[in-house]
Amino acid sequence: MSQSLDRALVILRELGEGPRTLDDLAAKLDVHKSTVLRLLRTLEKHRFVQREGARHHRLGTALFDLSFRALEERDVRRAVEPHLRELNARTGHTVHLASYEAGEVIYIDKYDSRHQVRMYSRIGKQAALHCTAVGKILVGALPEHERRAIARSIPYPKLTANTITDADAYLAELEQVRQCGYAVDRREHEDFIHCIGAPVRGPRGEVLAAMSLSVPEMLLDFEGLLGLLPELLGAARAASADCGWRPDAQENTEGPLAGARTTTEQGRTTR
Repeated sequence: MSQSLDRALVILRELGEGPRTLDDLAAKLDVHKSTVLRLLRTLEKHRFVQREGARHHRLGTALFDLSFRALEERDVRRAVEPHLRELNARTGHTVHLASYEAGEVIYIDKYDSRHQVRMYSRIGKQAALHCTAVGKILVGALPEHERRAIARSIPYPKLTANTITDADAYLAELEQVRQCGYAVDRREHEDFIHCIGAPVRGPRGEVLAAMSLSVPEMLLDFEGLLGLLPELLGAARAASADCGWRPDAQENTEGPLAGARTTTEQGRTTR
């Protein structure tokens, strides 16, 4: 075990009980104050610790952010799980829940199709940002400067004939997703699979996760899959309500991803 890391964790745990002085922490660790000071400076640099007054230190904002994220992800999976299960039972097709963390989209829950022909995926697997419905939902929900930075950084591997292969096309797709409130993957990630995705929102209307419905084309053509869009959107709205979203209470309607609408309401053209 790293001695420095162990000492830093002891410091954080001690500060969790309240502000402490350098002398307090040195006594707790049974080390010289210079050793504690070096650790505190590193923790301060990363916002895990902050000064309070001339002598005391307390927990920093980075820890609150991390704890909020951890609780939020755990809660969203628990809240959405019944709706994933019900959507899977109603349609018989594969459903996923994915979240965005540190530049990656990760599947955090899944219910498999009841059909023998199905897509391969697993909980914990990374989803491609540029050619999956969940990736488009989650990246599309980010602020514009982040969307553009991500779009310029993706290598755009061409996985099928329909895969988006450049930043401009990807940004245009994300804008369409934001306007429609749902995303499509029309055989962009796998030749024989198409998919639709919708956002799961939190109390402030923020997008916490993305829910998707994936179907092999040999079982259901794309128009047939779009016929299931009301089922997906209804499940996503119900899941969002369980996560604290109250659309009628949201005064600002210009948040990430406009309110989801069906294809009939939007009249969206797809590739």
